[in-house]
Amino acid sequence: MNTPPNPPGDSPVDARKESLIDYPSKFPIKVMGVKVDGFVHAVTQVAERFDPDFDASTIELRSSKAGNYLGVTITVTATSREQLDDIYRALSAHPMVKVVL
Repeated sequence: MNTPPNPPGDSPVDARKESLIDYPSKFPIKVMGVKVDGFVHAVTQVAERFDPDFDASTIELRSSKAGNYLGVTITVTATSREQLDDIYRALSAHPMVKVVL
């Protein structure tokens, strides 16, 4: 099966050009879960796994109104769409995490 060549000036889509994010860049991720011991540490470990330069001092915490849930904002250095997707997948799959935004 023959595929027609790309028209002049047309090239395969470059994912970096299609992104709204300029890499590398600081990228905040909000993670919510039940307020239990170890939750912030678990989120920090995931961030460090994908961003070796992650600075835990930048973590922001917000308790829910009733104090049962905790919102954790981590700011990672995003280097690619694939890296961000991997971080979101890892956080979403963690048993302590309820929501990732």
